Amino acid sequence: MSKPRIGLFGTGPWAQMTHGPALAAHPGIELSGVWGRRPDAAGSLADTLATSAYSGDDGVDALIAASDALAFALPPDIQAPLAARAAAAGKHLLLDKPVATTVEGAREVADAAVRAGVFSVVFFTARFEPATARWIDEQAAAGDWFTAHAHWLGSLYPEDPEGQQKPDNPDNPDNPDNTDNPDNPDKTDNPFAASPWRREKGGLWDVGPHALSVLLPLLGDVADVTAVRTEPDLTHLVLRHAAGAASSVALSLSAPKAGSGNAVELRGRHGVARMPEGRGGAQQSFESAIDALLEAVRTGRPHDVDARFAARVTEILAEAEHGIAASGASGA
Repeated sequence: MSKPRIGLFGTGPWAQMTHGPALAAHPGIELSGVWGRRPDAAGSLADTLATSAYSGDDGVDALIAASDALAFALPPDIQAPLAARAAAAGKHLLLDKPVATTVEGAREVADAAVRAGVFSVVFFTARFEPATARWIDEQAAAGDWFTAHAHWLGSLYPEDPEGQQKPDNPDNPDNPDNTDNPDNPDKTDNPFAASPWRREKGGLWDVGPHALSVLLPLLGDVADVTAVRTEPDLTHLVLRHAAGAASSVALSLSAPKAGSGNAVELRGRHGVARMPEGRGGAQQSFESAIDALLEAVRTGRPHDVDARFAARVTEILAEAEHGIAASGASGA
C-alpha cells in the first residue's frame, strides 16, 4: 500500500527547521514536494529534502495535484487562501497557527474543509508536545478550575543596553533592524525576527494562539474578552469563559530576554496546577501533528484542534484586536 503524499507550502525558517525535516523523516508519509514564492528558495529547500520544487501559481496547482495532503509554513494571510484552495481540491490540511488574522480568512478555510469533507490539524505547538498534551488532558478531565493565568513572553528583537527592546529603524522600513548586515551589532540571532507579519501583528497574533490553545480545552469557550496593549508590544487579555471561569493572559514578542518565557497556572477545587516546563523540540511536536492528521484520516474522527477550532481562536483574537483599536480611538 502506497504512503500518503504530503506537500509543503513554504520555504522560510519554520519550513527549514521544523516542517521540512519532520516531513522528510516521517516513515509513514512521502514528501511530495516543496512550493515557494521564490523559485530559488523552493529549489534550495527541495534539494536539501530530496524532493521536487514548485513555484508560481501553476506550481500551486501542480503540488496540490501531486499530494494527498498539504502542510503549510507560510504567513497566515498567505496560508489561508492556499489552504482553502487545497481543501476545495479534496486535500487534507496540516496548517500553521494562526490560520489567518482575519475572521473571514479563517472561516473560509474551515468552511472549505467541511464542504470538501477533508480533515485538518492545526499546529498549535503546545497541543502536540507530549508532556504538555498529557497535562492538558489530565487537567481537562479534572475540571472545576476557578481561574487561570497564562503568559507567553517572547524576546524576538534586539535590546538596548538598558534591556529595552529597540524600536524599528525608520531609515529602512523593509529591513527595520538592518538584520541583513552581518556586521550590525543589533543583529538578532532569531531567524523569525525578520518576519514582517510578526512585526506588524505582534505577540497577540503570534503567541496568543498558543495561550488560547491551552486555555480553551481547560476552561471552555470564551464569551467575552477585554484587551489592553502597551508598548513595546505587551498585550493583556482578560477572558470570561462561557462556563463561568475567568482567565488572564500576557503576550509579547518584545520582552527582555531575562524575563521571557511561557507558563500556565490553574487554580481551583483541586489546588494549583502548572504547565510542565522543559518541553521537547518543535520537530518532534510537528511529527506528532503529522501523526494526528494521519489518524484523523484513518479513523474518520476530526482532531480537536482542526480548522474549526483555529477559526474560533482567530475570532477571539480579532475581538481583542478590535477592542484595542476602539480604546485607542476613544482615547485619542
